Amino acid sequence: MKIKLSPLDKLLTTYLRLKTGNTCEYCARVGYVETSHFHSRRKWITRYDEENVAGLCKACHFYLGEHPNKHANFFKKRLGSVGYEALNIRAEIIKKRTQEDVERIRESLKEKIRILEL
Repeated sequence: MKIKLSPLDKLLTTYLRLKTGNTCEYCARVGYVETSHFHSRRKWITRYDEENVAGLCKACHFYLGEHPNKHANFFKKRLGSVGYEALNIRAEIIKKRTQEDVERIRESLKEKIRILEL
């Protein structure tokens, strides 16, 4: 089943690929990376949170998805214990998405992409 990507999802993926240099953040394999979310994409509050996503090759994305403890340990190591706990707290916030939120995220991602492309 193919995941439907919104325009914001596509911007996030573009940003993540530029940021990582298309290098898997788990195994360091260079090539096509996918956007892996630690907390589900269904959680609006962390869906576009840079700390909630990692660029992973297809194999590592699948592997970590099948091994939740290793996925959690990867994010703990990446964020540190304080950052990891802060992300978990943010993920539990329930907030209705507004058009202003969408526009703010869009502009932020476009700016980050612009900076990386310089």
